[in-house]
Amino acid sequence: MEDRVKKTMESLLKNKISASYFENSNEAINHLLNEIENSATVGIGGSMTIMSLEIPQKLINRGNNVAFHWLENSAEKMDEARNLASKSDVYLTSTNALTEKGQLVNIDGVGNRVSAMIYGPKKVYIICGINKITSDFDSAVERIKSNTYKNARRLKLNTPCAINGKCIDCYSPERMCNVMTVIDKKPSKTQMEVIIINEELGY
Repeated sequence: MEDRVKKTMESLLKNKISASYFENSNEAINHLLNEIENSATVGIGGSMTIMSLEIPQKLINRGNNVAFHWLENSAEKMDEARNLASKSDVYLTSTNALTEKGQLVNIDGVGNRVSAMIYGPKKVYIICGINKITSDFDSAVERIKSNTYKNARRLKLNTPCAINGKCIDCYSPERMCNVMTVIDKKPSKTQMEVIIINEELGY
């Protein structure tokens, strides 16, 4: 385990946030599936990390009731899935950045992902590749803004970052960077575990 990963995990624990480390994604997925009961309702926030690990389908295949708006095909059903996810037993997502001080820094468009991380579901799991770790808050924000264009291009949005490949703090009607949250310590009503994987995952 790298020193920066060890430091980050120690900081998370100091912040009352549980932390687990796995050398590869298969170990992390097995841990997650063992932790989540088959009868649990599972909400998922938009995450390329979650999708790349095929976690939604694994949960559905074994019988979990999963609410994930990326699996829906209409705006109405997507909103319904977002609402259901916010009230689920378990919530899964990633984080845009994780600082060595144990801070979870996120920028969201709608706000459903970041709000459910803080309050609503009984247990929140944040799955995070080591590429998301930054030294401090400022570098976390810089990391997020330098990668936003990837999501904009994936969603085929007509934003300056999608066109130019960099953030200009735009006023585009399709802007995704509308809500920023920083979780400094564990939210008092929410169980939270950060799962760090020794791989590069997501944006």
